[in-house]
Amino acid sequence: MTRRLTVAQGIVSFLKNQYVERDGRQSRFFEGCFGIFGHGNVAGIGQALEQDPDLRYYLFRNEQAMVHAAAAFAKATFRMRSMVCTSSIGPGATNMVTGAALATVNRLPVLLLPGDIFARRNVAPVLQQLESPLTQDISVNDCFKPVSQYWDRIQRPEQVLTSLPEALRVLTSPAETGAVTLCLPQDVQAEAFDFPEEFFHKRVWPISRNRCDQELLRRAAGWLRAAKKPLVVAGGGILYSEASGALTKFAEATGLPVCETQAGKGALPHDHAQNVGAIGVTGTPGANILAREADLVLGIGTRYSDFTSASKTAFQNPSVRFVNINVCEFDAYKHAAVALAGDARATIGELHKAVAGYQVEAPYQATIAAFRAHWEKEVDRIHGVRKDPPITQGEVIGIVNNFTEASDIMVCAAGSLPGDLHKLWRTRRPGGYHVEYGYSCMGYEIAGGLGVKMAHPEREVYVLVGDGSYLMMAQEIVTSLQEGYKLNIVLLDNHGFSSIGGLSRGCGNEGMGTEYLYRRDGKYDGDVVPVDFEANAASLGAWTVRARTGEELRAALPSARKQSRTSVVVIETAYDQRVSGYESWWDVPIAEVSERETVKAARQKYEDARKKERYFF
Repeated sequence: MTRRLTVAQGIVSFLKNQYVERDGRQSRFFEGCFGIFGHGNVAGIGQALEQDPDLRYYLFRNEQAMVHAAAAFAKATFRMRSMVCTSSIGPGATNMVTGAALATVNRLPVLLLPGDIFARRNVAPVLQQLESPLTQDISVNDCFKPVSQYWDRIQRPEQVLTSLPEALRVLTSPAETGAVTLCLPQDVQAEAFDFPEEFFHKRVWPISRNRCDQELLRRAAGWLRAAKKPLVVAGGGILYSEASGALTKFAEATGLPVCETQAGKGALPHDHAQNVGAIGVTGTPGANILAREADLVLGIGTRYSDFTSASKTAFQNPSVRFVNINVCEFDAYKHAAVALAGDARATIGELHKAVAGYQVEAPYQATIAAFRAHWEKEVDRIHGVRKDPPITQGEVIGIVNNFTEASDIMVCAAGSLPGDLHKLWRTRRPGGYHVEYGYSCMGYEIAGGLGVKMAHPEREVYVLVGDGSYLMMAQEIVTSLQEGYKLNIVLLDNHGFSSIGGLSRGCGNEGMGTEYLYRRDGKYDGDVVPVDFEANAASLGAWTVRARTGEELRAALPSARKQSRTSVVVIETAYDQRVSGYESWWDVPIAEVSERETVKAARQKYEDARKKERYFF
């Protein structure tokens, strides 16, 4: 039997019948479709979605933002659910490229359906078409190739019969997932085809818990038993595998200290006895000292980005060895590790059994406890800093953190906030800390918060965003109101790009172009450009209030939480009040030649620091 549908109708009918299953739990994979219609998709995918509302459509205001929201949705559901994104051709499509890169870098499943130019070519060049004198087989959608885990262009209707299953294979693969792009020429979208009826039958994609090689597991267990100063680096793979419980039992039984990457924060509760906090450039002193001295590093679900490895300076013990548990073999082999390529939860459980009876020595346990106690006092100090307005960013974090409940989810992405949050935010539940730092994309915050709220409408979502990111992409406040998904936004106004301003000065420069100052006599050294963020957010429909002191912020948060629609609390913070770095370094090359003495001095420090960078063989 066959069913005669357009290609677009066939795609929608296929997607709504795709399911995933793990540990006996089954759910529909695609919860809906985000989109903005234009001439490249309104008559194809748009018509199909309007005709078949089972795949619910959500109207967004910016194509990049809708991909961010889709990635956040996938992250918040631990990659067990996903969203589709559709755009027109031309700028609508290329607006999604940044979002695609973010999804792929962070290993998050998102399906992109950009409209494309005519497959039959006879009317070319069509509106918004990029022409090439070398070939007719190219469009702006080729830009998606390097940022997609799977890419295809559907030139004939029957191609979807093989391309869509391949797309789902990649999207549901824990090891290969990321952005998947299927380019849809607008004429092909509207073309009819006799689809086999079985193509639309319900299909369940198993999310398997792969086991690692048993011989390598025995070797890893031997290494761990011999270690005197072992350290666990907990990455995002622990959350995606829902392995926090297994990690908790393993850490408690062995006494192993656990530090967390940005993606892995929340793998253990902040107050767990084995949790030594954040590692790396944005890490805590205890975690970074333990990393520097560790003789064995057990990396679980981490890809060892430069912020985690402190640009390959974090692990300084000349005898250090690595064991990596990762579902992705590519990551498991990093740092010349014994590669336990397998599911995090399953492999932690097997390693736990293999080292039964092992515990770190008492002096090491005492060191862990001392580092934890010292850091708790330091966090309290930073949270409690008192000064005349504007207050510090650290105090804002403390006030919001202390106000929120354990079930709430905090969302952030770029600037100086992620670094401070990684150190200071006290996370109580897995998934309660949602910071996009793989791509560190400004503008993610509000769109990402919307995706998180769609994934967990029963929970309160707090978006912490700096003024720089807000100005880049605030428009999805309107989408949150239209769809009825309430966000709690705390907007920190420090009149500039504080993070990069601090980095500029650390490189011996003066922070040019990082503060919102009027140009005067050819330089940015005039007064601050005034921006009324309260009025701006109100104009988009949000409930708004401005706080000037810590006391006013404490008073504003309960009122904002009670609102039935998205709220925005604006608080001015000090541009130059930063939380210190602790026992770590980040490789940002300094100008080798300069007339400035400050740059020369910074270059000398840079050359000295680079000497600690290591290769692992």
